[in-house]
Amino acid sequence: MLLNEVLPLLLHYWPLVLISALLTFLLSNKFYKGLHKYPGPWLAAYTNWWRFFDVWGRAHEWTIIRLHREHGDIVRLGPDVLSFGDPKAIKVIYGLNKGMVKSDFYPVQNAVSKGHRLQSLFSTVDEDYHAKYRRCVNNAFAMSSLVNYEPLVSSTLGVFLDKTQELYASSGRTCNFSQWLQYFAFDVIGDLTWSKRLGFVEENRDVDGIIAFLNKFLSYAGPIGQMPILDLLLEKNPIRLFMQRIGLSNTVFPVTLFAQTRSAERFSSIQKIKAFGLSEDEANPRGVDLLSKFAQATHDHPEFMNDTRILTSCVSMVFAGSETTAISLSSVFYFLLKHPRVYKKLMQELDDAVADGSIESRDNKTVSWAESQKLPYLDAVIQESFRVHPAAGLILERIVPPQGIDILGEFIPGGTIVGCNAWVLHRRPEVFGADVDVFRPERWIEAGPSQLKEMKATMFQFGAGARTCIGRNVSLLEVYKLVPSFLRRFEIELDHPEREWKTHNAWFVRQSEFNTRFRPRAD
Repeated sequence: MLLNEVLPLLLHYWPLVLISALLTFLLSNKFYKGLHKYPGPWLAAYTNWWRFFDVWGRAHEWTIIRLHREHGDIVRLGPDVLSFGDPKAIKVIYGLNKGMVKSDFYPVQNAVSKGHRLQSLFSTVDEDYHAKYRRCVNNAFAMSSLVNYEPLVSSTLGVFLDKTQELYASSGRTCNFSQWLQYFAFDVIGDLTWSKRLGFVEENRDVDGIIAFLNKFLSYAGPIGQMPILDLLLEKNPIRLFMQRIGLSNTVFPVTLFAQTRSAERFSSIQKIKAFGLSEDEANPRGVDLLSKFAQATHDHPEFMNDTRILTSCVSMVFAGSETTAISLSSVFYFLLKHPRVYKKLMQELDDAVADGSIESRDNKTVSWAESQKLPYLDAVIQESFRVHPAAGLILERIVPPQGIDILGEFIPGGTIVGCNAWVLHRRPEVFGADVDVFRPERWIEAGPSQLKEMKATMFQFGAGARTCIGRNVSLLEVYKLVPSFLRRFEIELDHPEREWKTHNAWFVRQSEFNTRFRPRAD
């Protein structure tokens, strides 16, 4: 009876009803759990569309630096999202046993196979699942495993240097250096994961369009991750996934298909490892690859590590392992070329190390991991490059547990999304000095023990806490080997020194228009 009376009124006054509902929704966002006291863009308090469009603009790292410099240590980026700029927040937000879990930003980045999401170490929001998964594969990424992987990296490094000589140094052709370094990073991942280079360097092309796909996918994941519900309407639409599961649609992520094809080539040997484990009696001069390590994890943990998780681990290597390392490598070389004084000083260190025997004088000019660790200025240059241009350009989101938590002396209510951004943390003057916007490697050498400890604790390019990037040691191995080896082999110059490169924040801040020329370096 009441419905019969109310429904005509609602239909008659529907514009007013709609406007009232919208105003109620916006005001409830604005005053969500008392977060209205925190400053930020005015529109961000009402809707996540503000951060969606800002991230869509591909320069969010500069927006968030500006906002923190304007508003202080806590900035509101959405109705339920706070960004923290003080490094003291790292231990609370990302520390062990704090009850924080990843937000729905991360599942947007799940790969898909046959209509099923592939939960990776990186993308899962289930902490128990993550802990079990990490226990299975931790050994594969431990620092002690680097001795297994260095021969694989060295194999690709040698080919990369020779192809650089053939394609660019000998011909004088201009090189799209950021792309060329990405080809190197992909081939290293191929060698590390499957003991097989994937052909990016040898063929000087994007094999199977994988890089183009990743660029497109990350450009999607960055902004869509600001409003994850959009992913359920687009890529992860339940109807679309169901059609894949029942075979009406055969859509497979190209990266997933890529990993499946590479792994299938090793089917028989992997089945043997899963059944009997890795043989300690068989010496392998090229090192043990990650696929073998993942298969060993299945042998050791058959209750958890199955074929799907082996595939997911391989897909994760392609997704994250190549993109972030290529960005880091491009940063090191770019800042060297933009700062000739630093370039000259580093070359002097390398030449002196060869002269005193700290670096072996090899015919192909390569430098080993152990040798690179004896070069303090090289380390300072790499650390400063990580500081000035970290790969990740968005906050690493976590959800405050239901009971709430104290961060920087503020009680943050449960359900709030909180996080830190590496671009903000890496520019804290009280940690790194007043000249935080300047590329100056000397800061890492001049710092006293306590300041150096604080600087290292603030570095956030690999994340922090239990969810720190598991592949960081592999990435460091690539960077510390390639940079000195390339510099010993070639002289590098910018094609147009007066121009700045362009950056594109698609979750990871990749670079473009970084064009260079190479010349063989005289002994």
